[in-house]
Amino acid sequence: MVEELVAAGVALASAGAVGLVAAARVVKQYERGVVFRLGRLRPQVRGPGLTLIVPIVDRIHRVSLQIVTMPVPAQEGITRDNVTVRVDAVVYFKVTSPAEALVQVEDYRFAVSQMAQTSLRSIIGKSELDDLLSDREKLNQGLELMIDSPAVEWGVTIDRVEIKDVSLPETMKRSMARQAEADRERRARIINADAELQASKKLAEAAQQMADTPAALQLRLLQTVTAVAAEKNSTLVLPFPVELLRFLEKAQHQLPAPAPAPAPRVDPAPEEPNSSQH
Repeated sequence: MVEELVAAGVALASAGAVGLVAAARVVKQYERGVVFRLGRLRPQVRGPGLTLIVPIVDRIHRVSLQIVTMPVPAQEGITRDNVTVRVDAVVYFKVTSPAEALVQVEDYRFAVSQMAQTSLRSIIGKSELDDLLSDREKLNQGLELMIDSPAVEWGVTIDRVEIKDVSLPETMKRSMARQAEADRERRARIINADAELQASKKLAEAAQQMADTPAALQLRLLQTVTAVAAEKNSTLVLPFPVELLRFLEKAQHQLPAPAPAPAPRVDPAPEEPNSSQH
């Protein structure tokens, strides 16, 4: 009798241990457990740690709450200014409601991926090429709002969206390179013209100062001669006043025009004697 009781106790303990092992589940720190009892969703979401379920009756699904990094395949589209581009992006999202992520949508990862691709194509069609290249922050925010609106109903929150790369046709790259080169040349010419204007103003001020003080002009000429002599070359510099050239030019205009020379007189040649008269 005792042996039968011991055997029955051992059998019950073994069954209890097996049942405990079958009922025990471990949920990790970054996960939450969603339990379905006979297909019906249980309102309580299991937290991290050891949890127990009813074997055969309950089914537990673990949902990760970590931020998921999902690349969006490159989408080809035509911008508002009729330029064909290929744009790829990356989406960062996480599950905020594990029960809704399992019940509201069949596969929330696939749903977010398809919504991101559709929204990216829509953003390309609504934007201009300059916005895609220079104003990406604004486009990222618009793309995030477009994806986040339906994702909230799925228990998913979009953390951020980033446009990674914009691929342009080779013809467009060459055109942009020519445009950039022309713009740099224009700015260089403007800078040179501005420098010439400033230099001319300074030279005009210097000329006015030298005109008020004639000795300053002579000192400047002596400095120029000294600078040339220091080069140790055969160049000889002779300062020549400009006023003297102007005086000679005025004197040349005031001189009367020379009278034309008389034509030389030509005497007629003497006639030869006729031989018949002798």
